[in-house]
Amino acid sequence: MQFTLDGLAVFLISAILAGIIIPKILLIAFRKRLFDEPDERKIHTAAVPRLGGIAFMPSIIFSLCFVIGIEVLFGSEWAHLHFGLSLDEHGPEARAQLASRFLPLSFGLCAIMVMYLVGIADDLIGVRYSAKFIAQIIAACLLALGGVRIDNLHGMFGIYELPWPLAWGLTILFVVYITNAINLIDGIDGLASGLSGIAMAFYGFAFLSAGYWIYALLAFAGLGTLVPFFYYNVFGNPVMQKKIFMGDTGALTIGILLSFLAIKTTYIIDGGIIASNIMVVAFAPLAIPCMDVLRVFMHRILRGKSPFLPDKTHIHHKLLALGIPHRLTMITILSTSAMLIVLNIRLGRFVGPAVVLVADLVFWVIVNYTLTRLIKSRQARLGIKNGYE
Repeated sequence: MQFTLDGLAVFLISAILAGIIIPKILLIAFRKRLFDEPDERKIHTAAVPRLGGIAFMPSIIFSLCFVIGIEVLFGSEWAHLHFGLSLDEHGPEARAQLASRFLPLSFGLCAIMVMYLVGIADDLIGVRYSAKFIAQIIAACLLALGGVRIDNLHGMFGIYELPWPLAWGLTILFVVYITNAINLIDGIDGLASGLSGIAMAFYGFAFLSAGYWIYALLAFAGLGTLVPFFYYNVFGNPVMQKKIFMGDTGALTIGILLSFLAIKTTYIIDGGIIASNIMVVAFAPLAIPCMDVLRVFMHRILRGKSPFLPDKTHIHHKLLALGIPHRLTMITILSTSAMLIVLNIRLGRFVGPAVVLVADLVFWVIVNYTLTRLIKSRQARLGIKNGYE
């Protein structure tokens, strides 16, 4: 019961702080004219501040540290379980326990801070993609240094424990991939924050049910800061100066946080709602952004284009090309994400993770092929000569 109250407390504190900070960011952005200007590739038609992500890191850190501090201050049993090694405990075993409690969170927060600062620099003055890529690798190395690594595939393709060089390499690959997937899916109002919020909620309850108290609080803190942002992003009126985007600050911060939580989930062994097939459960909440960016990159490469050059081939662009309104497009994708999480977990109880992965990819190919055919059919009816690629 106390775990649940702590999760609710950190969620509310984070949401309240973000709700206080975001209007101040809007005020500063309009006074200093820090806008995301519309162009032919972007969907919005009015100048909108893109600094909403600045509210994320302070809200998450304050709410997390405040709730932990209160629990330790008043001597709660579960807080001391994580942070309460007494001074007379020495030796390798005590040091190992201390490392397992502090290192993942310590280096995880350092990695999040790196991406947060890079995002601020990019939103204010611009940062070259190569520099952001290097920063993402550094952040991934910090996670791996803290012990948050993909060092066991838990039977995926018949593979279990990995040697440390492969574990580090795979961790860097996944962190960079997931972080960019969250950044690239941020194309319409509420999409990136909605998908991330669903994932944060899932990870929070997964850690909570398994007794991973500190990581549940971190996930709920992330969810809390996304709620007020989602409101301003989706329902805010740009004419009234109430609308805001998360920008690279928010996308990179949330992307690295989700990478951290996803990889840490693979360390839950048969606990709570994690009954089996841990590799499926860990990455199911990120299925849509990850599969979408994979398809988009392959689409660009097959047509001789750079995979990093922007276009309008993401899943939300396809739904918009069918004439579906922005908000309904967002709701459709969020509902599909929630459905995939449930289906992946249910299917993962009966078949191996490789089978679930193949099923997801086949589903995504069918969905995109169907959407492309429908778009071309609609364009033919409307007499649009430039067909959809």
